[in-house]
Amino acid sequence: MRREVQAILLVLLGSAVLRISLFSDTYLRYVRAALRPYLITAGVLVVALGVLTAVAALRGRQPAEHDDEHDDEHDGGHGHSHAHGPRIAWLLALPAVVILLVAPPALGSYTAQHAGNTVAKPDTAAGFPALPAGDPLPLPLAEFEVRADWDTAKPLLGRRVKLLGFVTPKSGGGWYVTRLVISCCAADAVTYKVEVRGAQMPPANSWVTVTGVWQPDGNAAQSDAVPALNASQVVPVPQPRDPYE
Repeated sequence: MRREVQAILLVLLGSAVLRISLFSDTYLRYVRAALRPYLITAGVLVVALGVLTAVAALRGRQPAEHDDEHDDEHDGGHGHSHAHGPRIAWLLALPAVVILLVAPPALGSYTAQHAGNTVAKPDTAAGFPALPAGDPLPLPLAEFEVRADWDTAKPLLGRRVKLLGFVTPKSGGGWYVTRLVISCCAADAVTYKVEVRGAQMPPANSWVTVTGVWQPDGNAAQSDAVPALNASQVVPVPQPRDPYE
């Protein structure tokens, strides 16, 4: 690959990383907020490397052209040409261009529909902490599901809670309010969902807050159980700045 092509690709890639991390919050669609400084640093370094590569290519342009002529003579000696190399290398620019022009959205209902719902049993040697006061009680959706599945004290019984998430259609009818939880990036996303009962389904992938009361179904303490919420209110809301819990 020629140095000019390397320089352009490096600048494109670094610029794409900076666009989503330094100049917007788009990076939150792909990684945790804590990784932002690392993304910015990486973007700056890659752009700087691309600029240095371009400068070096300009300074060594004449020798490079001489080398190209020599390479052409050498290619003629064994019957083929390497002219197609740079053209193939340009395909490496496609991911950077896509991020620069059309940043892919965060994972949503399609991912949730095709993911399992296995909630690992937490380490409860010290027991679950007491729930705070509040009516309704705002809870992270993942915490609600873990407590509904594994908290034997059942502190959610009779408590009105408020959950935030996006709408995922349920196979066979009905719907879930859903959140995706990530440890590092979208590639390790885990799905948490709660079945919503007594309320009409909003558009798939739209964001809502759901207020209601937990409806035990006798399937507690099962890693694949999906808790249900008898909804008293469903309110459409904008997608949060960080779509992952």
